[in-house]
Amino acid sequence: MAKAKNRSLVLAGGGIKVGFQAGVLEVWLDEAGLSFDHADGASGGCFNLAMYCQGMSGKKIADNWRNLDPFMPVDLNWEHYWKLTYAPSLFTYDNFRQKVLPFWGIDWKEINRSKKVGTFNVFNFSKKELEVLTQDRMDEDYLMASVSLPMWFPPVVINGQTYIDSVYITDGNVEEAIRRGADEIWAIWTVSTHDEWRDGFIAQYFHIIETVADTNFFSIWRRIKENNDEIAAGKKGEFGRHIEQKLLQAEVPIHYLINFSKDRMAETVNLGVKTAREWCKKNGIPMKKKGDSYPLEIHTAETKLQFTEEMKGYFTEGVKEYDEGYTEGKGDDNFLMFHLTIKIDGVNRFVTQPEHEAEAEGWLEYEPLGGKLTVKKGIFNLFVHEDDPKRKKMLYRLFFTGKDGKPYTLSGFKDIHDDPKFDLWSDTTTLYTRIYKGHVEVEDEVDAKILGSGILHIYELDFIKQLTTFRAEGPTPHDRIAAMNRFGMLFLGKLWDVYARRFIEYGPM
Repeated sequence: MAKAKNRSLVLAGGGIKVGFQAGVLEVWLDEAGLSFDHADGASGGCFNLAMYCQGMSGKKIADNWRNLDPFMPVDLNWEHYWKLTYAPSLFTYDNFRQKVLPFWGIDWKEINRSKKVGTFNVFNFSKKELEVLTQDRMDEDYLMASVSLPMWFPPVVINGQTYIDSVYITDGNVEEAIRRGADEIWAIWTVSTHDEWRDGFIAQYFHIIETVADTNFFSIWRRIKENNDEIAAGKKGEFGRHIEQKLLQAEVPIHYLINFSKDRMAETVNLGVKTAREWCKKNGIPMKKKGDSYPLEIHTAETKLQFTEEMKGYFTEGVKEYDEGYTEGKGDDNFLMFHLTIKIDGVNRFVTQPEHEAEAEGWLEYEPLGGKLTVKKGIFNLFVHEDDPKRKKMLYRLFFTGKDGKPYTLSGFKDIHDDPKFDLWSDTTTLYTRIYKGHVEVEDEVDAKILGSGILHIYELDFIKQLTTFRAEGPTPHDRIAAMNRFGMLFLGKLWDVYARRFIEYGPM
């Protein structure tokens, strides 16, 4: 019988981006049913490791982040602000100790006697060395020390020695997994690797973190690959055995520390769920349990919202390029438009699901296919997350039937990105449009037959009219106002992600 592989889980740091990591754990632990012989945590990943060692399910860990009020941990170290540049820190961890850990249900007795082997990384500043503590030695002080990022939070003094976050030495201790005999290393990496240098103290502080964390992690990750290549070539290799590498890496659209939106945190966790499911499918990891679509409503009131949108432009058949289709269509007066009512059946789910998907009802007008045509099924997606954090997309997919009795699909997208000139208006009001023959889903577009292409726009007067069409439904006036506010904050927050990154890379609200 083949020897069972020794499997390690690396829960890397990333500030509150580790909410995404919690979503991945919901899939890996609960839906895929994965088990690990050892788990390692660094920086923010130590929070998830503590919950894991306590025996919480992946969903429980994820729900703890989904339900976290972002203001609960905030505790300004205002007593020392008068010291200005000599203040010990901007914040303290008092509220984390007194409110967040009890809210999460952290039980140190359970963690200390856990059968799950966990190693927590903390930097002993007094000795200038990394300390790796097993779950039986952990307590609240060491946990706070493991996430005490200098300048943001004060160091923790334990037995007369000063401890801080280990991020400058390691933000994912792969070496510990190797030392413990891992044959497989499963790692979740959320520290940004995006090539974007931004000015300002806050941005550059975290650029330093990225510089150190990415360099250390991917250096050892490359060494493992080189080791595996050498072993495959019949050589000994640096580590003397093949080590299978399982890395889930993502650009997570939330700031490392600055966030005031419960909806954005829940969306971050749900993005982890969505990404992990896609990753498992791509990597042939079978699911032992079917997960919920989106497992938790973070607000109890059921609310709905709708608005209308009208876009007009020009279209040319037999043309693939959007600009060419628009220009030729305008010259030929080949007019195309649609009038849609966007219906959000459940604001809770809309603002916290990564797809931000809603139903689109209405009609489109295109004379060569028969004039005014009813949309049989329509899908609208608001600000879909891209791998490039500086870009978002709004997506439209409208299924309809022409007067010739044949099925067609209008597929359009708005490309939201920040150019050197101020282009927010043009980005959010320009729809690059194609019509396909047949009812075509997004995954089938590559092989679908194109009828033609063009561009549609929202005109100023139509936009003003659109603003008057917003309607919310809910049990009380307060719920209806809250639904409108949550939609508005989602919209503005995503625009911040693209156009205001020079201040803070992701919208805090």
